[in-house]
Amino acid sequence: MYVIPEVVPAGSMRDRPQPTLTTGDLRLRPFRESGDEPIVMAAFADPDIRLWNLEHEADTARAATVIARWRARWTLETGASWVVEHAGRPVGRVALRLVDLGLGLGEIAYWTLREGRGRGGTTAAVSEVTRWALEDLGLHRLELRHAIANPASCRVAERSGFVLEGILHSALLHANGWHDMHLHARITTRPA
Repeated sequence: MYVIPEVVPAGSMRDRPQPTLTTGDLRLRPFRESGDEPIVMAAFADPDIRLWNLEHEADTARAATVIARWRARWTLETGASWVVEHAGRPVGRVALRLVDLGLGLGEIAYWTLREGRGRGGTTAAVSEVTRWALEDLGLHRLELRHAIANPASCRVAERSGFVLEGILHSALLHANGWHDMHLHARITTRPA
């Protein structure tokens, strides 16, 4: 006889404020309703970020709209975005997206501003959001996808403990065309 294990849904998001997280000398804080537009504008103006994220340059109004969309995901319980700060200066973004609390699933995404690259901060920030999503929020599985042609993102995934599971062929459209993607994952070790 096959016994179907009871699935315990992950915790709630909208019933509590989005947390500020810290790891080492990094602070991960939720995007503010206003005032963070320059961070998004800098990211969208960066050719490296635009290449992998299919974003377009943004003015203040577009950046505010994007931030509002990211902030709304918390209340909708479909995701969360954090500004990654080092010494009080923004150096990137880490996001939990495509969250399904009932199934205990989510996806990690990130970008790093030029001044934050090559210092290990992105790996630390991804690791902390991953820890929070699996331990505090109670998700069971997190996925991380990146273009195979983006080895820096692969290094972040591997250093953050995400195991390569396979290749998704022609899976995402980037600024320069369709890309094959690596699929990495982390699964909680807690019993259901």
